[in-house]
Amino acid sequence: MKIRIHRGTKEIGGTCVEIEARDKRIVLDIGLPLDVDEAEDVPLYPIQGFHAPDPSLLGVVISHPHRDHYGLAHRLPPETMFLIGDAAERILAAADLFTDTGLKLQNVIHLRDRIPITLGPFTLTPYLVDHSAYDAYALLVETEGQRFFYSGDFRSHGRKGKLFDRLLTDPPPKIDILLMEGTTVGRADSDQDFPSETALELRLVDLFRKAKGMPLVCCSGQNVDRLVTIFRACKRTGRNFIVDMYAAHILAATENRNVPQKDWQDVRIFLPRSQKRQIIAKEAFEVAKEYRPSRIFPEQLAAAAPTSVMLFRPSMIRDVEQADCLAGALLVYSMWPGYLKDQSAKRLLDWLAAQAISLEVCHTSGHASPHDLIRLCDACAPRAVVPIHTDRADLFADHFRQAMTLDDGVWFDIDKLEER
Repeated sequence: MKIRIHRGTKEIGGTCVEIEARDKRIVLDIGLPLDVDEAEDVPLYPIQGFHAPDPSLLGVVISHPHRDHYGLAHRLPPETMFLIGDAAERILAAADLFTDTGLKLQNVIHLRDRIPITLGPFTLTPYLVDHSAYDAYALLVETEGQRFFYSGDFRSHGRKGKLFDRLLTDPPPKIDILLMEGTTVGRADSDQDFPSETALELRLVDLFRKAKGMPLVCCSGQNVDRLVTIFRACKRTGRNFIVDMYAAHILAATENRNVPQKDWQDVRIFLPRSQKRQIIAKEAFEVAKEYRPSRIFPEQLAAAAPTSVMLFRPSMIRDVEQADCLAGALLVYSMWPGYLKDQSAKRLLDWLAAQAISLEVCHTSGHASPHDLIRLCDACAPRAVVPIHTDRADLFADHFRQAMTLDDGVWFDIDKLEER
């Protein structure tokens, strides 16, 4: 078995890994680099089957529905076979209605926790993991007596942390190479374990109780764990949760009745102008009709503000201004704080200053701390640990005695491990 990392050995995001055995190949993830906005600006990797159908390419795995892992998938031939979780597929299809980052796939094999899939010479076993993306997987690849384990993106401090505990107690055995994400390696804030979603919930409860008006919470509509955390804090403070229709559509796509849904008593659905335009342009009127019984309309926001929390994004600035619902408002930023340093955040920060709305950061990482990376490595006991999804691969040797760095675009034959 040979592996070739096309992107990811020296950067976070844009992950793409090719695996070959007996002249057959699979690909793990096909992500858009984080520093690129338009997928068409990225040259497709030199992989047979990417530019034109090729029978040697048996499938492309999408480990989870984050754009830095699937963002180039729409450029592959329609005949391409994709492997993805069923909820993850529905989430990307739901996002396609409201954003230009959604994805609809034609040929799909669904990943299911620890259920092996055979593709030619490969046996693939997905492992459901805790991550800020819903329905995320690590993947064991076996062929010709060799075993390769791809961690995907994972953590231990989310609402599905028990999945990490299970992986530690029942890991895949006899791993030759552990290809492990290292997003947090080298970060100043990663010396200690990250706050849990439960800890965030307690912080939000405190913020919501102190707020005189309506807290606006800025977070990803696809971070289902965070939406659950916000809803639980709403319940504990007697507030309704106002969710935009995009986020409501994502929650419905999970088909999980344990996460907030449109028919829950304390959930209201708001349709911002930007999302309304998408519905009109795509004539998706039946979708809007589904949410009408739970709708809250602009003229109702001011009265609801003192007893509500509203999911918010900068594209909704005009909506909330015209609704006159900002008296005593607070903005809770529940995304990576580094985004606030980008030029794209200037409009939001200037608006907050003009409105005299205070900003509170309440967030935790979607990725494992270095401590948890070490715990996973110890549990799997691989012959080699190869860093990916990291900009500090040089630091892996400080944490892992089996560390082995590879370069983008270079094949590595697992047989060569015998020579090390």
